[in-house]
Amino acid sequence: MDTELAHAYDRCRELHRRHGRTYYLATRLLPAWKRRHVHALYGFTRYADEIVDRTDGLPTAERAGRLDDWGGRFLAGLHGQQVDDPLLPAVLHTIAVFDLDRNDFASFLKSMAMDLTVSSYPSYRHLLDYMEGSAAAIGTMMLPILGSADPAAAREPARQLGFAFQLTNFIRDVAEDLDRGRTYLPDEDLDRFGVTRHELAEARSRGQATPAIRALIAFEVARAQAHYAAAAPGITMLAPGSQACMRTAYALYGGILDEVAAQDYDVFARRAVVPRRRRLAVAARSLLAPVGTPVSLPGPPVPGDAAARLPLPGPTAS
Repeated sequence: MDTELAHAYDRCRELHRRHGRTYYLATRLLPAWKRRHVHALYGFTRYADEIVDRTDGLPTAERAGRLDDWGGRFLAGLHGQQVDDPLLPAVLHTIAVFDLDRNDFASFLKSMAMDLTVSSYPSYRHLLDYMEGSAAAIGTMMLPILGSADPAAAREPARQLGFAFQLTNFIRDVAEDLDRGRTYLPDEDLDRFGVTRHELAEARSRGQATPAIRALIAFEVARAQAHYAAAAPGITMLAPGSQACMRTAYALYGGILDEVAAQDYDVFARRAVVPRRRRLAVAARSLLAPVGTPVSLPGPPVPGDAAARLPLPGPTAS
């Protein structure tokens, strides 16, 4: 591996280590040769996310221009042009090694562009359209790296796991997203529980959720749990050397839902975080579990009407 490529992989790994603590820990359970490729995909998604979320003091047009410029360099690299970028060489190398579907990357960049102009979603169907790029595409990007004896059967569980992880982040980060002027809780869900955006903003200011907001969050936790349930069979479909990693990621992201429930679904009281001791214990158990061990569904029983699992959409949200 030449120096430029090695430095690009190192840059992606550092982004992953610094910003993706839960997934970074899980990735350490992969065979060494696979880790750098997972870091590369994380670096790609994180850098695009940084352009969108860490430049919010700039005009929308300028932020869109930066995303377009970076996406243009990426596309040029896919067509064999030399790319002057600190991390794209690692991403392009990973795509070439595993012949990853270029459409997944285009779908992801499309969803990142949506974050520049879309601040809310009328329905869960509309949110799923966004998550096709921001979440499901990442699941299918990862699948060739993780490996499976039956990739066709493992594809839909991989997509569902992307949805589950993304929804977990949305639930945990309601307050942070409000600060960025966005709401990933669908309007139809707010209406169902009699919650307005103004009330969400007031709860953010107080640092305390109302009973109606807590009921809304419990409903969203149940929805995330339904996606975890749909993703669960896919873990044992993975290559033996990848199962401990994804079993850990599954349990730790799901553990965030446990933490949300432990604070009575008040996502404004504090940011739900799985304690370090528990993260290490989960990783150790996953490493010791025999290959083929099924995962346990995350999250506690959810009170009220949210306890009923919501019907999941079909494989395609569009």
